[in-house]
Amino acid sequence: MRLHRLHLTAFGPFGGAQQVDFDELSTAGLFLLHGPTGAGKTSVLDAVCYALYGAVPGARQGGQGIGLRSDHAAPATRTEIRLELTVAGRRLEVTRQPPFERPKLRGTGTTTEKAQTWLREYDSAAGSWKDLSRSHQEIGEEITQLLGMSREQFCQVVLLPQGDFARFLRADAEARGKLLGRLFDTHRFAEVEKRLAERRRTAEAEVRAGDAALLADAHRMHQEAGPMAEEPLPDLAPGDPGLAEAVLSWAAVARSAARESLTIAHCARGAAESAQAVADRALDDVREADRLQRRFAEARERAARLEEHADAHRDARGRMERARKAEAVAPALDLRDSAEVEHRRAAAGETQARAALPETFAGAGAPGLATAARKAAEELGGLGSARRAERRLAELGTERASLDRQERADEDVLQDAESWLAGWEDTRADVEARIDAAQEAASRAEQLAVRREPALQRLAAARLRDALAHDTGSARARSLAAREHATAVHARWLDLKEQRLQGIAAELAAGLVDGESCAVCGATEHPAPARKIDGHVDRETEERALTGYRQAEEERAEAERRLGVVREALAAATAEAGDAPTGQLEQQAEELERLHTEARAVASGLHAAREAREQAEREHGRRLAAQQEAARRVASRASLRDSLDREKVSLEAELEQARGAAGSVSERAAQLERQVALLTEAADRVGVAQDVARRLKEADARLADAAFRAGFETPQAAAAALLDDAAHRDLQQQLDAWQLEESSVRAVLAEADTADAARRPPADLRGAERTAESAARRLRDTASARDAAAHRCAELDALSTRATRGVRRLAPLREEHDRVARLAGLAAGTSADNERRMRLESYVLAARLEQVAAAATVRLQRMSSGRYTLVHSDDRAGRGRSGLGLHVVDAWTGRERDTATLSGGETFFASLALALGLADVVTDEAGGVRLDTLFIDEGFGSLDDQTLDEVLDVLDSLRERDRSVGIVSHVADLRRRIHAQLEVVKGRTGSVVRQRGADA
Repeated sequence: MRLHRLHLTAFGPFGGAQQVDFDELSTAGLFLLHGPTGAGKTSVLDAVCYALYGAVPGARQGGQGIGLRSDHAAPATRTEIRLELTVAGRRLEVTRQPPFERPKLRGTGTTTEKAQTWLREYDSAAGSWKDLSRSHQEIGEEITQLLGMSREQFCQVVLLPQGDFARFLRADAEARGKLLGRLFDTHRFAEVEKRLAERRRTAEAEVRAGDAALLADAHRMHQEAGPMAEEPLPDLAPGDPGLAEAVLSWAAVARSAARESLTIAHCARGAAESAQAVADRALDDVREADRLQRRFAEARERAARLEEHADAHRDARGRMERARKAEAVAPALDLRDSAEVEHRRAAAGETQARAALPETFAGAGAPGLATAARKAAEELGGLGSARRAERRLAELGTERASLDRQERADEDVLQDAESWLAGWEDTRADVEARIDAAQEAASRAEQLAVRREPALQRLAAARLRDALAHDTGSARARSLAAREHATAVHARWLDLKEQRLQGIAAELAAGLVDGESCAVCGATEHPAPARKIDGHVDRETEERALTGYRQAEEERAEAERRLGVVREALAAATAEAGDAPTGQLEQQAEELERLHTEARAVASGLHAAREAREQAEREHGRRLAAQQEAARRVASRASLRDSLDREKVSLEAELEQARGAAGSVSERAAQLERQVALLTEAADRVGVAQDVARRLKEADARLADAAFRAGFETPQAAAAALLDDAAHRDLQQQLDAWQLEESSVRAVLAEADTADAARRPPADLRGAERTAESAARRLRDTASARDAAAHRCAELDALSTRATRGVRRLAPLREEHDRVARLAGLAAGTSADNERRMRLESYVLAARLEQVAAAATVRLQRMSSGRYTLVHSDDRAGRGRSGLGLHVVDAWTGRERDTATLSGGETFFASLALALGLADVVTDEAGGVRLDTLFIDEGFGSLDDQTLDEVLDVLDSLRERDRSVGIVSHVADLRRRIHAQLEVVKGRTGSVVRQRGADA
């Protein structure tokens, strides 16, 4: 894969359109990507990743691409990334536009446009580009298939993150396993481990559930057997080998005892049933005799009570006979009572009506009263026109008062409008002055804001400059002390080494044995071996001195690296802050801040001033319109007032004639209405009273005639003999009850069975009932015992059958569990067969790590001048599992040690070699895709000049076969060594890129 061109628009820190020509940068093989912190170096690499995969690396991903848009871009400019590359022999162009929020074409607010993607391929024969697809999914699958790696693999292989591999060197086996598993996609082996563990747990749970169910059935059988169980239930637990056999044998014995108990209970129940039948027949006979005896005694008692109440029965029959005769007189009585009530009501109404009439009508009859009412009604009808005139006169007064109120209101409106309009010019001038002052303050605030930001940046840089100046002195002192210490320790080691060499003969002589060859001369005789003298330096002392020298060298290198970092930061801060004192910059920044705050405070009143002007203009228009409308109403009101005055004079003359002696026409009409109503009511009530008096006389005559014909001397006697419905119903019920009781008693005394039973001795009902209850209780007990025995047999049979089925079902489950448990333990590294306790995924990853270590060693030996070699170790670390150990072999000492003991610079080129080796292995794993463009992240600042040369030589060898390598770094020395550069420069309006080729 080779990158050719990258076009950016409104992406990350780049507000405008930027272009990167990788073909020009790749001519030298190595090119440098540099720029200040936050300028956007990483955004260039993010753009490459986003163009290929539609997402940026790791945690820098934005929500659906919206977070990738530049804050410096114009609202109408859409974010776009276009990448031209060659992969698998095909020249492609990928264009991606993330979702875009643009202003609406109509109205306010924004609308979101969907993401778009294009894929084109260059046709060399036609010399033009042809479209391949516009589908996000199709393009993603095509790019992934051509590159042969996922986005995570691409970020690890093409965009080499040195920090991750430095941590990888020092990480434990678990952390290494996570990174390698993500790169080589070995999670399927972990899934195999998980599936085996799940199957083992499932099989174990099934076996335990089967054992638990078998034990539960055994306990239930023991509960069902109860006292019938001849043997106790064995003490068993889930997983016991003889569980099934013990349960089945105990169940067979329990079933035999239960069947024997059932036979005994069946015989006992048959005997109890026979005894109960005999007792029930005897009880029925005694109950019948007792019933007949009690029936005869009750009939004799009822006959005696009837004889005692015979006189009262005869009186009741006489009352009933008189009541039937009086029923013929009842209609006449009702008619006379209603006529009397109506007569009293009519007389009272006549008296009341005559009392309300004048004295002139006190003795008038109904015709005279009706004639007077008609005359008053005729006079009332003649007052209709006068009453309408009177109402209109009242309305004229109301209208005239309303006109007066309107006139006073209009005068107030005119006066208020004239007063307000007189000060209109002053009000408008004051509002305009406020608006002008606020606008001027807003312009001044914008100018001050432009000046304030650089001043604050310079002040921050000056403060950093002062702090770094102090840190530089401290770092220089520490570096000098570390250098002197390293020199002293080195001299100490050399002295000890020389002393050991001088006494090496005594050290060799200590191992001589008579009769054995000397390791130096080969002689078997040793006549005068050398002896150790006081102060002899042995090998352990020399090695301790060497270890102290190496530690001192590491401390010296680290101190010099920190000194270089502080100096570089101090130079950058000094370049930005200049030579101005920090106090002076603080005063300037505070003055700008004060002026900016004051200007913003004044400018904040611009909106309120404009609203005040709009409100004053609206008020001016409203006042002017109100003044004109009030003047128009005043002019039209004068003619209306004259018309009302003329109509009032005419109506007053008409009413003077119509009301006569009354105060008003309405009063006169009310008097006539009352008089008509009283006369009419009096005439009606007098006529009604005369008719009712005539009907009362007729009712008295008919009542006397009806009482005589019914056999009563007077109507009052007939009324006394009448019974109401309730009394008649009660009396009839008494007579019917007497007759029914008399017939019932005679029938009972006449029964032959009852008379015979009365002559026999009294029946012993209580004794017979006790005998029957005892027999029934015995039958219930025997039936319960028989049912319990039958239920016990059925339950034991069912539970035994279920236990047998459970035993048969558990046999294959136990075999499956044993087989799966062995496989799961072997894959998880917990089995005794797995001596190194290596998991299946770790075993696969260990093979990959061994390949990575071999590929990394080729470059690490060149970077370290043949000193270091990376080797894979599958030894166990403590009590943990083995398989993912990584060690470094030091050729100077011949010892193998952990990678965590490497110094800062050694860690950098070891991690770089590891990253390059991992890239080679992952590339081969992805199908051998050729990677012609690589990027290497920060880390070169920790190297000395010699090591930096060696690392650059190794990186320079990567461009063999036309491969290019991009280095991302802040190290100033690399700018002198690498001529092809891509610089990212940040500014207030966004970052821009500046490109320089190898021949520039």
